[in-house]
Amino acid sequence: MGIDDITYRINGAIYEVNRVLGHGFLEKVYEKALLHELRECGLKAESQVPIPVSYKGFSVGDYFADIVVEGKVLLELKSVKVLDKSHEAQLLNYLKATNIPIGLLINFTFPKAVIKRFVS
Repeated sequence: MGIDDITYRINGAIYEVNRVLGHGFLEKVYEKALLHELRECGLKAESQVPIPVSYKGFSVGDYFADIVVEGKVLLELKSVKVLDKSHEAQLLNYLKATNIPIGLLINFTFPKAVIKRFVS
């Protein structure tokens, strides 16, 4: 399955979760609902995937990706009024640390979910 097909299905799942739940929940609620919806779409999706971060060849810690789909797309979920540059920087750093080619920054907000696509 190609990246375009995967991201098309992800977008549909995001909009379905947003349609059913609306806005105002914590990120964890959206994460669990989206994980369920992605799997219903036939996609392999894992939540809270540990990603090691290294600095000059040394392990300096781990972060946990909200959702990784098919090992090819990293999803960073937010539930904030407005996305800012720090959210974008966070996703770009995650992509750099994982070598995953595509990242989607998703904000479940009023009146509809906002999706920003990033390529590493």
